Amino acid sequence: MTRYSWPSIGAHWLIALLIFAGFALGLYMHDLPLSPQKLRFYSYHKWLGVTVFALVLVRVLVRWRYPPPPLLPAPRWQQRAAQGVHRAFYFLMFAIPLSGWLMSSAKGFSTVWFGVLPLPDLLEKNEALGDLLRDVHETLNWLLGSLVCLHVGAALKHHWHDRDATLARMLPWIRR
Repeated sequence: MTRYSWPSIGAHWLIALLIFAGFALGLYMHDLPLSPQKLRFYSYHKWLGVTVFALVLVRVLVRWRYPPPPLLPAPRWQQRAAQGVHRAFYFLMFAIPLSGWLMSSAKGFSTVWFGVLPLPDLLEKNEALGDLLRDVHETLNWLLGSLVCLHVGAALKHHWHDRDATLARMLPWIRR
């Protein structure tokens, strides 16, 4: 059985954890009344998004340096679906942080990574555009959440129903 490389496994799980944290924080803070705590949560949310964006750049380099193992035997439609979902993941891991950064810029809120590194505003302040970008950001997040559910479901199906090594290649402590 060919596994993913340790850098690929580490990047996968670290980015997954940060995305989960950012998604959960986004859901929690969304309907809070305006307060210093809510603004602090928005800063944390932005920090997570910028960090995911940076780590995905690293992950692309890791994937180039350590290509993924070949797909396991499966019906062609499943292989195509898996490749499509992974492409969508990469697109969304770039598009979601970028849409959040654009939204913050359009709404007139600067992004300062970890409170230390100010990032340039990408757009002039424009409330209508900021509202549109908020909707785009939220929609992309729900799409990502749906794909994560599909991804987890497929991995569990491969592990429990097909009894193949798909899940074990990304979780080395699991045996086939």
